This record gives sequence, structure tokens and C-alpha cells, in this order.
Amino acid sequence: MNIIDELDNFIENTTNTKEMKRALAAKMKLSGQPSKKIEEILNVSSSFVSQWKNKAIFEGVESLNLQYKGSKGYLKPEEKTQITSWIRQQEYLRLSDLKRYLQQEYNVIYSSNQSYYDLLKAAGMSWKKSQKKNPAKDEKLVKKKEEEIQKKLKDWEEDIKAGKLAVFMIDECHLLWGDVLGFVWGRKDIRVEIPIKNQKSRQSYYGALDYQTHEFILQEYPKADTDNTIQFIQYLREQRPGQKLAIFWDGARYHDSQQFRDFLKELNEGLEEDEWLITCTKFAPNAPEQNPVEDIWLQTKNFLRTFYFLCDSFKRVKELFKIFADGQVFDFPKLYSYGFLPQMT
Repeated sequence: MNIIDELDNFIENTTNTKEMKRALAAKMKLSGQPSKKIEEILNVSSSFVSQWKNKAIFEGVESLNLQYKGSKGYLKPEEKTQITSWIRQQEYLRLSDLKRYLQQEYNVIYSSNQSYYDLLKAAGMSWKKSQKKNPAKDEKLVKKKEEEIQKKLKDWEEDIKAGKLAVFMIDECHLLWGDVLGFVWGRKDIRVEIPIKNQKSRQSYYGALDYQTHEFILQEYPKADTDNTIQFIQYLREQRPGQKLAIFWDGARYHDSQQFRDFLKELNEGLEEDEWLITCTKFAPNAPEQNPVEDIWLQTKNFLRTFYFLCDSFKRVKELFKIFADGQVFDFPKLYSYGFLPQMT
């Protein structure tokens, strides 16, 4: 039974309206319905939709119950022995595989990943990972740009609070089927292989994080270029009718081409700078960590790696990518790097 069937069964059997609303929100989002439509139909917030969709995915449909208290958090010695034996029979494992196994077979969910690592290490599994660093990064320039962004947001506070200005952090992602590959726990004597027909299958996405609401807006395009950049900006304008847009992004050539400059000039012509319909600001070069959208791409790809066993086609990979990211309301530390934006009055 897949998660949609489980949600259907939950909806059919529950008599509680709160549980019903949670399940409907999760089902509609997982079925591809736009968040705005779900919010209107169920009279809920975007964060409500994200919360219960995530609960259903990561903790199971039973977590939608009002009386849900989670699972037990310990294993008996004989159970640990059984689990260690099971791990040794696997050619490779991802952390998500072990978590799912313990939850399904023993109703155990550990609060710390270290408990899972201890089990993997006890079974003789190994893990290796390398790190990278960009030598062209200028730390002084990064700091200066961070202060510049903070100042701009502070200067715009009045318009943001009044709902006159929407602030977006934008980035592009080029998803490959091979992105579902990643590090796994594996036996030291066996090469790890996961079946993928064509790991170079590719889809480009534009993503925009509303820095005030933390809602993420996703659109797919054949490629990232000036034409599609303009289309995406126009799409954002449609999502925020009557509002000016302030955009922060990197220095990609299609963000600063003559065609895009002409587009901005035509749009803002005759207006004072503080009345521009669109204002664009670049992050520091070679500093992707300044853009929180980079973290969202990483979270989304990690989601795919967690559920790699569902990615039997690139179409399915794209569906899961969109399900996780589009309309999601995110909350992680980097979202507050430039301060807290006032909420609309």
C-alpha cells in the first residue's frame, strides 16, 4: 500500500475533523495540488500543509492522529543482535533504510542519528566522504555583501510590512537522475551499485524563496537562460500581484545579460529607484552559502536520496522533487542570516 492509499484509508476511517483536515492537506499536496488551492479549500495556512505533508512522509500516516505519541525509543539486547545480523546481510544501506526498518519491524525511532550509526558500525559498515572548498572566495567581500543586504532589508522594512514589497532569494538547479546517488553504508568487500537507466537525464528548475513567509516557489524549464529567467520573474509577479519585487541571486550570465537589462529598463522606466517594480542585487561571487536556496536544493536532493527506492524512473524523480520543494514553507537557521523581516499588517 502506497502513502496515498494509506491516506485514503485514514480519511475513510477517521471521525475527527482535525485529523481529516491534516490527512486531506497531506494527500492533496502529495497528489500534486498547488498549495494555494489547498489553503483556500481547507482554509489552512501554507505552513499547515507543509507540516502535515512532511509528517505523513517521514513519520507515517499514523502520525496524523491526535493521540499520536511516537514510538518507543529503545531496543532490547536480543533485538540489537537481530538487527546487527540483518545489517550484515545487506550489500549496502542508507541511513533512511535502517530508520525505516527499525520503525516498521521494531516500532523504534531514535531521536539522535548517533544511535543508528552505532548499529551500523557494530555490524562492520564503513562510511567515507570528502569535502570541497572554493579557493577564489573573498571573505572580506562576502562580509561586505552580507552587510549590504542587511541594510537594504532594513531600509525596505516599511514597504515589506505594508505588503508593497516582496523579497525573493532566487537560484537555479539542474537536476540529474544521478543526483539520487549518494553515500551509503556498505560492506567493505562489495561495490555498491544502484540501477539507473540514464543518470544524465536532466531537468532545470528555477526556485524562489519568499524571504518574509519562507514559502518556496518552484517552476521547471528546459534550461536556464535569459528567456526563461524573464518568464520566471513574470511568473513571480503574477504570484505577488500589486507588489514590487526585490531579488537576490548570484552573478549567472543570464541574470545580467543585455536582454535582461533591457527587460528591467523597460519595466522600471520613468520610476524613481525606490519605486522600481523589480530591484536585483547579486550575492558575493563564489559564495553560494549566502543564498539559502542552495540549502533548499540540498535538502530536496537529500530527500530524493532518502527515497531513492521510489525513483524507478526520471519522471518519478521529478515528481518527488516537486512534491518536496514546491509550496513548502522552510525553517532552518540560514533563513535568518539577514535578520527577521516584519510580517504584513
